[in-house]
Amino acid sequence: MEKNWVKFYTSTDYFKAEIIKQVLIENEIGAVLLNRQASSHRNFGNIEVYIHQEDFSNAIELMVMNQITL
Repeated sequence: MEKNWVKFYTSTDYFKAEIIKQVLIENEIGAVLLNRQASSHRNFGNIEVYIHQEDFSNAIELMVMNQITL
């Protein structure tokens, strides 16, 4: 992963993380998922959404405007 990426969201639910990622991408904020869950047991580990550091404040504002709880 390139430099200047920051963790924006963490969840144990893949679908919640994917929704957050898609909202960000639809609003022209680059986002990627990093799956840190154990492959054999989905109850351990997290799914993390990363964005560029310079997009962080815009991403927070976007979530607030759309009433998406993090």
